[in-house]
Amino acid sequence: MSKIALVDDDRNILTSVSMTLEAEGFEVETYNDGQQALDAFNKKLPDMAVLDIKMPRMDGMDLLQRLRQKTAMPVIFLTSKDDEIDEVLGLRMGADDYVKKPFSQRLLVERIRALLRRQEAVDGEIVGDTEDTKIMERGELTMDPLRHSVSWKGQDVTLTVTEFLLLQALAQRPGFVKSRDQLMDVAYDDQVYVDDRTIDSHIKRLRKKMRTADSDFSAIETLYGIGYRYNEE
Repeated sequence: MSKIALVDDDRNILTSVSMTLEAEGFEVETYNDGQQALDAFNKKLPDMAVLDIKMPRMDGMDLLQRLRQKTAMPVIFLTSKDDEIDEVLGLRMGADDYVKKPFSQRLLVERIRALLRRQEAVDGEIVGDTEDTKIMERGELTMDPLRHSVSWKGQDVTLTVTEFLLLQALAQRPGFVKSRDQLMDVAYDDQVYVDDRTIDSHIKRLRKKMRTADSDFSAIETLYGIGYRYNEE
């Protein structure tokens, strides 16, 4: 049973969403603000967190930033209806997905299940003798899907499940272009729609992380209007 942390200062959302998730077979922990959630996470991490952005004491952005210092745990943001800035900033800070308020609880459940499936695949709980599970080396890059580990020039780089899947898809075929639609198919289930901005934000975050290991990292090339390509260095 997967444990989901739901963090929101709206008690109605906490009550209704937690009831829905529990009915779907999840174990749910609820928190009224980011600081309360962080205190609990420092003791034991859940399998996934669903975070509201605007909260007292510690907002969702600050909480995500602190989480990303120590874990690649999947995170979904709950964003304001028309606030695109929140969506883009959240993705660039390391969120895996976002759902706009007001939202369908069925949609949220689908997003949670999709992200957990991706996490299980990356963690090696769904194991098969395929290219997706073998250790991959591309120049200075080494990826081990079964351990969810990435290194560049011997330095470890911590990636979220979405970032890992995108890098893996690009690096599997150096020199070949992957369109945004193809990358969406890799990172998200068919029933989950995301726009181009979501993929672009994940790629920017991925590049930033790789450049922490090597400031000259340039293996991921943007082909404007087409997509992205991995160039083996």
